[in-house]
Amino acid sequence: MIDSKQFDVVVLGGGNAALCAAISAARQGAAVAVLEASPKFYRGGNTRHTRNMRCAHDTATETLTGPYGEEEFWEDLLKVTGGQTDEQLARYMISESKKMLTWISEQGVRFQPSLGGTLSLGRTNSFFLGGGRAMLNSLYRTAERLGVTIAYDAEAIDLDIEDGGFRSATILYAGKTKRVGARNLVAASGGFEANLEWMEEYWGPRARKFLVRGTPYNRGSVLRMLLDVGVAEVGDPTQCHAVAIDARAPKFDGGIITRLDCVVFGIVVNKEARRFYDEGEDIWPKRYAIWGRLVAGQPDQIAYIIFDASSIDLFMPSLYPAIEAQTIAELAGKLELDPTQLSKTLAEFNAAVRPGSFDHTKLDDCRTEGLDPPKTHWARRIERAPFYAYPVRPGITFTYLGTKVDRNARMVMRDGRPSKNMFAAGEIMAGNVLGRGYAAGIGMTIGSVFGRIAGREAAKNACN
Repeated sequence: MIDSKQFDVVVLGGGNAALCAAISAARQGAAVAVLEASPKFYRGGNTRHTRNMRCAHDTATETLTGPYGEEEFWEDLLKVTGGQTDEQLARYMISESKKMLTWISEQGVRFQPSLGGTLSLGRTNSFFLGGGRAMLNSLYRTAERLGVTIAYDAEAIDLDIEDGGFRSATILYAGKTKRVGARNLVAASGGFEANLEWMEEYWGPRARKFLVRGTPYNRGSVLRMLLDVGVAEVGDPTQCHAVAIDARAPKFDGGIITRLDCVVFGIVVNKEARRFYDEGEDIWPKRYAIWGRLVAGQPDQIAYIIFDASSIDLFMPSLYPAIEAQTIAELAGKLELDPTQLSKTLAEFNAAVRPGSFDHTKLDDCRTEGLDPPKTHWARRIERAPFYAYPVRPGITFTYLGTKVDRNARMVMRDGRPSKNMFAAGEIMAGNVLGRGYAAGIGMTIGSVFGRIAGREAAKNACN
C-alpha cells in the first residue's frame, strides 16, 4: 500500500519521464512509488500521443537510415531555440541520449522505421512500434516487474518541503487524503498547459481559444507548489510547444491525429484571407511547432491551410476530412472568408511562384519572388481543382516554464543551492533546454534522459 511504508523515491507523474525515473531508481535497488494523477486508462500524460524520440547515434540501424552525430543534434537544437538554451546542460543531454535507444529497448520498448510524408525523420528519430501508448505499456510492465508501487487517481495536493528538503506528499486517493513519505522526490508531472486560467495570465483572453493536444491532467499544481517553496524557475511562461491543429478538435486530448502536416504544400491565411508567414521556411520537423504561436497571434486565433488536388496525397491527414470545393469562391464560402480577398491572395501567390524541382524532403528551389511574406521553398501554384482547406487553431502540447535543474537533474533553489533530495524530469524542467522553439522528438529525449538520471541520482541519494 502507498501509505504503509517509507519509500526511497516517490515519483509524481506517470508518463515517459516518470517511468524512466522509476525504473532507473528501482534498478538501483530503491523502493519506489509512482503517483499518477489520472485514472489508469488515461495514464501517461502526453506520452500517450507521441510517436518518436530524437537521439544521437553514430551509425544506421535496422530502423534508422544513417548516423546523427552529437554536433549535428546540437546545431539543430541551437537553430530551433535561437540560442535560448543552457548549452552545458543541452550538450550533456545530447551526449547521454546516445545511450537511450539501447536502454529504452532493454526496458521492453520496440522501434519501427520512420513514418513517411513530410516528417523526414528516418535518419534522426526512432519511432515507437505501436506509438506512445505501446511504449508506455512496456515501461509500466517493466516497472511493475521491478516492484515499483503504482497508484492511479493519486493527485498530489500538498508537498511537505522544508529548507530545500522533501519530506512527504499529501495526495487525494480513493476519496481520502493520504500522506506518502519518501527520502527523495522526483517531479515528472508535466507542465501547466491544461490550466487555461494560468495560461491566460500570460497570454490574455487569447488563451480561451487555445486547444490542448494532450492530457487534461497537466494543470501545473506540482510545479506551482515547488515554485512557491523556493525552487528556482526557468523558462519564459509564454513559450511552449504549440502547433497548428485542426480547429474541429476537442478542447483536450485530441492528440497526434489532430495535427496537420500540410502547411508546406499550400498557403496559410487568417480570417481576413491574408497570408502572414513563410510556409516554406524550413524542413517541417524543425518548423511545425512555430505555427501554434503564429496562429495565436492572428485575429480570433484561427487560420486556414489552403491547397489543391496536387497535394492531397502527400501528407497524413487529420482525423477530420479536409473541406473541399470546386472553386476558390466556393471554398471561401464554406470557410466564411471574403471570396474576393481569398481569390486575390491566391492570384498574387500564383503569380509570384518561380517553379523548380519540387522535393518536400529537402530545401528545394521552388520559391516565390516579390511576395511578402515569401514562400522560400516548396512553392507551387494552387490551381488544380478540387481545392481543399483545413481550419486550424493553436494546439498547446506543453509549456516551458519549469524548475531549474543541474546536470544530475537535481532541482536548484532560488538562492542557488542544490535541493537536498528533489529531482525533476520531463516537461516540468524542459525549459532548461528549450528556451523557445522545438524540433520533433526532443520532448521525449528530455524526458527519457533526465528521467533516467533523476531516478539514478535519487536512488544514490537515498543511500547517503
